[in-house]
Amino acid sequence: MAKHALKIAIPIILVGIFAIIIFIALNYETLEPSFYIIILFLVIFVFFFGFAIGQNLTSPLRRLLDKAIELSQGNLSSRVYLETEDELSELANIFNKIAQELQKTSEQEANMEKSVGIKVKARTQELEETINALEQKVKNRTIELERLLEESNKLQEAVKNKAEEKN
Repeated sequence: MAKHALKIAIPIILVGIFAIIIFIALNYETLEPSFYIIILFLVIFVFFFGFAIGQNLTSPLRRLLDKAIELSQGNLSSRVYLETEDELSELANIFNKIAQELQKTSEQEANMEKSVGIKVKARTQELEETINALEQKVKNRTIELERLLEESNKLQEAVKNKAEEKN
């Protein structure tokens, strides 16, 4: 983000230096040596002023960008609060609304997953109970059929034995 601060500071510094050079060129013959010290301080002031303005304008952008990176990495509680009363403040408010909606949507999705999980678990438990009941009925029928088959075999044997006794 320092690149952006320099992109703002350099034109301000150049304009300041250009204005100072024009002032010197217009009054070159009448300038006293003590005035050059004032010009030196003025040049230093222009440098600091340019860098300060560059930092002042890019600082909110840097904060907004940092929070946007946090949000993109999954920190849905990331918010930006700027004290400025300009377009950047409006952008920060919109960013906060987007982050809030993303967080709400994420929470709703998590709640929906939990709800679906509970419903699936309940339905699965019902199906397991039904399957267990059916398995038990099959076992009971199998036992009953085995008993009937055994009785049938005994009756057939008894009939065979009576038929052999008659013969």
